[in-house]
Amino acid sequence: MKLRPALALAATLLLAPNFAQAGETLDRVLSIKVLNNVVVDDYPPFTFIDKDNKLAGFDIDVAQAVADKLGVKAVNSVPGWEVITAGRWAGRWDICICSITPTTDRATVLDFIVQYYSSPAVLVVNKDETSIHSIADISGKRVGVGTGSSYEAYLDKTIQIPGEKAIAFPFENPVKVPSDETVNFQNLALGAGVRLDAIVANIATAKGHIDAGAPLKVVGQPLFGEPNWIAVDKGDAEWNAKIVEIIEGLRADGTLKAISEKWLGTDITRNDV
Repeated sequence: MKLRPALALAATLLLAPNFAQAGETLDRVLSIKVLNNVVVDDYPPFTFIDKDNKLAGFDIDVAQAVADKLGVKAVNSVPGWEVITAGRWAGRWDICICSITPTTDRATVLDFIVQYYSSPAVLVVNKDETSIHSIADISGKRVGVGTGSSYEAYLDKTIQIPGEKAIAFPFENPVKVPSDETVNFQNLALGAGVRLDAIVANIATAKGHIDAGAPLKVVGQPLFGEPNWIAVDKGDAEWNAKIVEIIEGLRADGTLKAISEKWLGTDITRNDV
C-alpha cells in the first residue's frame, strides 16, 4: 500500500473532535520514561503469548524499536479490542502499535498517523474443503472472524477504509461467527465444516498457522487490501509528528524490514507497494 492515501485519511480525521492537548503525550512519556502501548494477545505472528508466557511478535518488536528511539521503556497492555477502538484513553495508554486498520468509524475517536505495514485479507478453509473455492461460495456458510475486527465489518458489508478503493462484497448471507482469532483457526483445523466452514483473516496470520502445520489453505483472490496504521488518542499533533518521524526513520534504516523478515519471512513494511 502506498502512503499517499494518507491525504484522504487526514481529511477524514480533521472532521473529528480533538481530545488531547498538544505535547501532552510526549511530555508524559519522556517524564515517566515509559511508552504505554496497547495490543491484542491472540494475533500471531503480530502479537501472541510465547512459550515463556510473554508477549511476543512483530508489533511487540516495533513498539520496542519506537521506545528505543524515544529512550524509554516499552510496556504493552491488553485492555481488549473494544476498549482500544473506543478511543478516549484519558492518558492510560500512549499508542496502539496493534495491527489496526483505519476505518471511517474508528477515525472519529482515534488519530491514524502513519501506515507501518500492509497485508491483504484472505479467505481460509480446511485443507479438505471441496465446496468453497472463493468468497462467492460462503453464502450460508459459517465463517469465523475476529470479534470487532475489520473482517467482521467485511462480512457485515459495512467496512470503509479511508483512502482505499471501494470494497466488493460478492456474497450473500454468510453465518458470521465472531470469536478469538486463535480459537477460529483451531476450530477450522478440526475439519471441513466441523465447527466452521471458513475464516476471513490476514494472509500473514493465515500463513503463520499453515506454516506451523495447521491443515488449512487459502482459497481465491485477496479480499481487500488491509493497510495497518499506528493509532493514537485524538488531538496531540506534536506526539503524532514525533511518531511519524520515528517510524519513517525505522523504515529508512531497515529496522522495520528486519522485524518483518524475522516474523514473516518477507518485508510488508515498504511504503511503495
